[in-house]
Amino acid sequence: MWTVAAFYRFVDLTGRREALQATLKAMKEEHSLCGIILVADEGINGTISAPTKAGVQAVLDVLSVETGLEMDDVKWSTASVQPFYKFKVRLKKEIITLRSDEIDPVHRVGDYVTAQDWNALVTRDDVLLLDTRNRYETELGTFKGAVDPDIAHFTDFKDFVAKLPEEAKAKKIAMFCTGGIRCEKASSYMLSQGFNEVYHLKGGILKYLETVPAEQSLWQGGCFVFDKRVALEHGLEESVI
Repeated sequence: MWTVAAFYRFVDLTGRREALQATLKAMKEEHSLCGIILVADEGINGTISAPTKAGVQAVLDVLSVETGLEMDDVKWSTASVQPFYKFKVRLKKEIITLRSDEIDPVHRVGDYVTAQDWNALVTRDDVLLLDTRNRYETELGTFKGAVDPDIAHFTDFKDFVAKLPEEAKAKKIAMFCTGGIRCEKASSYMLSQGFNEVYHLKGGILKYLETVPAEQSLWQGGCFVFDKRVALEHGLEESVI
């Protein structure tokens, strides 16, 4: 059984990217790591795995020191087989690509809503519930009552927002994504476009499925993940598709 950890953090790494990349790459052999970590001036984004939890934790300890990553924000799960073929640490312009100069997710994002408080928010009549993920992800599962933006790439989310009616700005916006990172930029973008009340699910769908019991859940279907497991269900169990 392989231990898997998904994480991200927006933090200014200007001038430190290359050194962090080298440090992380050097840990591969000792801990039999697989997965991918993206490193940019704006922060880190990754999902990694190792045969032992200690191997994964060693990487997270480095990231905690170098980036301020908090362990409470890490989403833990397991895989019955090695979930990734290789271990990669890549330097990128963005850790999640939106291509918008109007946002600053390090300093301005929507209000976080915990998994425990999510149901109470999204069942209100004055809330517009948005799925910020791509259509191949939403086809596998989504929250009950969510609006699907029907986008092929996250960069298309800006076009979706532009098509929303003006009266949508009077609603509370509640958005979600797999692990939370896309909502950091999506909520920052919507705030820049005049949406005043923007909320997003802290830790994303993964934290919700990890935390909320199935009998209380508003989630329907499986949650697409970017590894060999394809999708996860409640308790972050591997989905049978």
